[in-house]
Amino acid sequence: MKKAGLIVLLCIGFVVILDKVIMPFYISQGSVKVVPAVLNMDYENASERLRREGFEAIKSYHVIYLSKVDSNIVLSQMPEAGTEVKPGRKVYLVVNKREKPTFPMPDLLGRPEFDARQAVERMEMVVQDVKVSPVTSTELDGRVLSQSIPAQTIVRSGTSFSMIIGRYEAKSDGVKKIPVPNALGMSLIQAEKAITDAGLRMGKVTTEYSALLVPNTVISQRPGVGSLISPDQPVELTVVIMVE
Repeated sequence: MKKAGLIVLLCIGFVVILDKVIMPFYISQGSVKVVPAVLNMDYENASERLRREGFEAIKSYHVIYLSKVDSNIVLSQMPEAGTEVKPGRKVYLVVNKREKPTFPMPDLLGRPEFDARQAVERMEMVVQDVKVSPVTSTELDGRVLSQSIPAQTIVRSGTSFSMIIGRYEAKSDGVKKIPVPNALGMSLIQAEKAITDAGLRMGKVTTEYSALLVPNTVISQRPGVGSLISPDQPVELTVVIMVE
């Protein structure tokens, strides 16, 4: 009797395994599902839709940072929408990187305006303002005299900055002209001394908040470096102050 009972239990167990495990697996081997389209959807919504359709979403990141693109939006998917695959297939969803890349600010001084603009546009920086300062040297005509963020300062993609470009003006007879010294990167006290030692006078000092630059540092001057001005023309400075 015991032996017969054991045989019955084994038979029942085999039927259960056949019905619940073997047959579903066998059937699934011949079935396919169509991958739904989730492009431009929020990642969480796209992941949930794939889960409901019997797929598993795997997050991956774009190879470069894309400015002005939300980090939660699906940029591409693999396999593509409409592809027939086995149920349970992993679908890789590509989203933008969350962190903006950092890099040293390029040295633009002395470079033609067109070259300077190309250099910063490749880094996806924003030229917020371009001012013009008169120069009496043809060599400085159309070239960068000053940049609001000093070279080698670590900045992020999307950072805004301004620059001053030289414009040639013929020298007036009988009027003494003095070249404006380079005060960029100096402390305010050092800059004031450099300007007065050159025979020029200080003008208005404005401040600008920054979390990237050293406080009390000159980041912009007007007229720009190398501009020839008369002794009575003031030199205006912009100085960094710490973000509260």
